[in-house]
Amino acid sequence: MQAIKGIHLEDIIESLREYQPTADVDKLLMAYTYGSKAHKGQVRMSGEPYMSHPMQVAKILTRMKMDPDVLAAALLHDTLEDTDATPEALQELFGPEITHLVEGLTKLSKISFSSREESQAENMRKMILAMSKDIRVVLIKLADRLHNMRTLDHLPPARQKNISQETMDIYAPLASRLGLHWIKVELENIAFRYLLPYEHKRVTGLMAERQAELDKFLLSICNQTRELLLKERIAAQVTGRFKHFYGIHRKMKEQALDFDQIFDLIGVRIITNSLMDCYKALGLVHSRWKPIPGKFKDYIALPKENMYRSIHSTVLTNTGRRVEFQIRTQQMHRHSEEGVAAHFRYKEGGRPPSKDDENFIWVRRLLELGMSVDNSQEFIDNLKVDLFPDEVYVFTPKQEVKAFPTGATPIDFAFAVHTQVGNHYLGALVNGKPVPADTKLRNGDVVEILTSEDQHPVRDWLKIAVTSHARATIKAYIKNTQKTDALRLGEEIIAHELARHGIDPTPYLEKPAMETAALALGFKNSETLIERVGLSNFPVYSVLQKLLPPPEWRTVEERRRTFLTNVPQETGVRVGNVHDMAIRFAGCCNPVPGDPILGYISAGHGLVIHNKSCPMIKVLESDPEKIIEARWETAAKKQLRPVRIMVYCMNQPGILARVSMAIAECQANISNATVTATDHIGGELDITVEIEDLNHLQRIIEAVRKVEGVRNVARIMDVSRAGKR
Repeated sequence: MQAIKGIHLEDIIESLREYQPTADVDKLLMAYTYGSKAHKGQVRMSGEPYMSHPMQVAKILTRMKMDPDVLAAALLHDTLEDTDATPEALQELFGPEITHLVEGLTKLSKISFSSREESQAENMRKMILAMSKDIRVVLIKLADRLHNMRTLDHLPPARQKNISQETMDIYAPLASRLGLHWIKVELENIAFRYLLPYEHKRVTGLMAERQAELDKFLLSICNQTRELLLKERIAAQVTGRFKHFYGIHRKMKEQALDFDQIFDLIGVRIITNSLMDCYKALGLVHSRWKPIPGKFKDYIALPKENMYRSIHSTVLTNTGRRVEFQIRTQQMHRHSEEGVAAHFRYKEGGRPPSKDDENFIWVRRLLELGMSVDNSQEFIDNLKVDLFPDEVYVFTPKQEVKAFPTGATPIDFAFAVHTQVGNHYLGALVNGKPVPADTKLRNGDVVEILTSEDQHPVRDWLKIAVTSHARATIKAYIKNTQKTDALRLGEEIIAHELARHGIDPTPYLEKPAMETAALALGFKNSETLIERVGLSNFPVYSVLQKLLPPPEWRTVEERRRTFLTNVPQETGVRVGNVHDMAIRFAGCCNPVPGDPILGYISAGHGLVIHNKSCPMIKVLESDPEKIIEARWETAAKKQLRPVRIMVYCMNQPGILARVSMAIAECQANISNATVTATDHIGGELDITVEIEDLNHLQRIIEAVRKVEGVRNVARIMDVSRAGKR
């Protein structure tokens, strides 16, 4: 049988036949022969023939019990990238299934980026998106990374560290989330050795010093457990294990513990033949050793999202050592070893599992996330929540169980129920009582969501939502809303400018005309162009230049040159490169000429002008995409603007009359006045005056301050009127 230094093809075939006795091995023989010829003369950094790597990857995949197509693809996985092989040649020899897998892996490899962070983010995104076509591509990629980590010694130190960091950041957590715990542990331990060599040497040294003692203790605990089960005639396998090196280091670092303070170095696994025996075994363990409060999790009754099932309970032994027991059935153990691979392995007939399969839910949500965001780093930031879950389990009113990361809120629950439930979230009842949206859900909570058609996602929800699905959906809604507002405003700006020059805007706003202008200006479509105009990111006159026939444009341009100086402005405000457009002034701050101002695209209100000192600015700045620079026109016609001032005065007869007289002497009109007595000696006059500009207002305030009985005068900005922004 063919062999490559250190591994024989027969080893792979024997492993395959252990779980698929009638498997067709001809594909493997063909793939081996083709791969060997394609890689002939190529060697790895270790000096071994290159083909040793694909064979080791295939061997790793047999532990996941992958089918012959996957193993053949593993033997061929570098041929398209590193040899003269072509997709057409693979298609002819191996058919579409294997070619599809090899091409999927090649696409994952051919990515180059400007930074390591960008590379990691996009690599992860590409892998998750690859799952939408075939989960097996990612499983082969994990096996490929595992063997590369096993042979990392032969690379330069800088490459060792870079690859190890990427493994720790992406591949290890992904393996864990896919239920491939054994791959996760090995990847972490190897990466740990290269990233933190001193800490790795220390932990392994301390473990080696105590190995004999720990071995003896573990043997004793396992024997005692077997005796307990035997007495009750419970058939089970009992095995012991030690916490892996990186897990020990992480716990020491996160909890600031010395090695001698790590009490749960040892674990015992009980594998039974039935579900009932799992709970019987748990009772026996708890009757023999004292369970530690808060260290019990029943993942059988409440499985993890990747369908991992097991009972975990940490007990305190007579010697004072802690031991974690994991209790599960044979079937559950197979799943814990094979993870998602067990569920995504193609079934008879070559058909993949249905996307509605309960085991597909988590991966499907990742796919939706990957396709809903444009920015790779945003994707990876959201994904971290799903890759490192510390789950909490809550119930719907119908007693359905839903799992969330710790810290999840009713907002996350609402979007998990359905996107439309989240989009119309009004409030929540937790255990029958109304709670704020930022309430942290706890194990066992019963959550009911209240909705209203008038409610929609707002940016503040992003400060509350934890899950990637909820955050991505909220961002998508906000982005679409902003786009709608910008499109409406863009059309309004273009129409207004055309109409002001005596041109009927109707034919020019129709799609054919706008599409022609957009393409001429380098935009992919008219929608993008109009949106940019609405956001004041593109000058409207450049649009008019492409929209209008040359004679009309020349006329408009001539008028435009004289317009700014000869034509009085209706609003006196210029926004971006556009003047005299349809705007509104905010009722909360009532900006006047001379105030520093900005424009805000408000849903339902168009463009609203705010004073930069307005109390609402902090709220507005949470939507930076909607903010547009604005300024007053210096040559604008003077217009009267309403402003509120508060006069703090003595409570004495004639005070209102004296203040009114002072305002009238400044050539200003009072449109509203309210008098309030604060006590028997003091009072407040809330007055709205109509002024021309900031200088006019300052003259009024100084005049009122000089009135006898006036203590102070201040301009008022009213947040309660912010709804009109």
